[in-house]
Amino acid sequence: MNLELINRVRRQLAAQTHPGWPSPNHPAARADIVKALCAAGAAPPDQTGLLEMSAALAADLNGAGPLQPLLDDATVTDVVVNGTDGVWIDRGDGLQAAPVSIGDADAIRSLACRLAAAAGRRLDTGSPYADVRLPDGTRFHAILPPIAPGGPYLSFRTHRAKAFTLSQLVDADTLTADMADLLLRVVTARLPHLITGGTGTGKTTLLSSLLSAVPATERIVIVEDAAELAPDHPHLLTLEARPANIEGAGAVDLAALVRQALRMRPDRIVIGECRGAEVSELLAALNTGHDGGAGTLHCNAAADAPARLEALALPHGMPRAGLHAQLVAALRVIIHLRRNGRKRQVAEIALIDAGDTGGVRGLGVATAWTRHGPGPAAGILERLLRERGA
Repeated sequence: MNLELINRVRRQLAAQTHPGWPSPNHPAARADIVKALCAAGAAPPDQTGLLEMSAALAADLNGAGPLQPLLDDATVTDVVVNGTDGVWIDRGDGLQAAPVSIGDADAIRSLACRLAAAAGRRLDTGSPYADVRLPDGTRFHAILPPIAPGGPYLSFRTHRAKAFTLSQLVDADTLTADMADLLLRVVTARLPHLITGGTGTGKTTLLSSLLSAVPATERIVIVEDAAELAPDHPHLLTLEARPANIEGAGAVDLAALVRQALRMRPDRIVIGECRGAEVSELLAALNTGHDGGAGTLHCNAAADAPARLEALALPHGMPRAGLHAQLVAALRVIIHLRRNGRKRQVAEIALIDAGDTGGVRGLGVATAWTRHGPGPAAGILERLLRERGA
């Protein structure tokens, strides 16, 4: 798209009084751009050309420019830009090169700064990285030189407006039918659960699906760093953390939001991702009668979850014994995902339990179920479910 033409249309739009567009495909955006094109004397003679030009301009002015068609593709989950070395997409089969030209480093930087500014974040040499949520729900991260010598590097995680059902996840081989039935019983029994796995293993997708199975009579309050969870549930409230402004004031972290969630008459409190001090707040909330809570955690294996939670909670003043006591009382089920080739799969459903190892009381993790069937702790999980009427 010709930069001079974009600037002319931008000046025409600036002279109009119009609201912000929620997306580049919004009818108001297209209508305003068509008017601006005509006023700028740049409208092509035929209707098809006019529509194509207005779509491209909408993406350049208010969307992700040449990347917007990739983000609009329902099969694409991730789009990454490796500086001027190319654009890659993931459709669930691993990263593949995309035949898209995004321009030189200055053009990439300009796009990144515009997207960050539209989300209310500063992105420049003084603040060379940003992690924001775009108006359509897409998660966007950018990091600029000099801390990214070959950058700018951009990463987009697309947003699915509606959660998958457990049946759809079974069809996709994310979990087996027996696992789906078991997890549905975990949700029904209001057993607190933690979904673990590496980046891109499907933790948010699975949690959205499980929350969609929560009875409609229950009130769910979700606390997230950047809103990503989109369960299909009629009584859902989302609280989103806020970074500090340019003066370094106004930050609202996840721990503060968890405390606010406790005052909102929740039936279930959900942490989108446990990263730090909010672990202590979540465990405290789960130990005050809010059964059925959930969260996600970056972790290599289910057995590593207790150590990972210790690493997050202990630096914030919680004693190790107190952490273990709260974990055993409030958080029992771990659902671990991993990538198996090109598939994202639930590898294990496990239980956190206390045990004595060499006279030292610690935490253990016992496997209740795998893709091959029941594990050593299957009987314990079954007892917990039956005690809760599931």
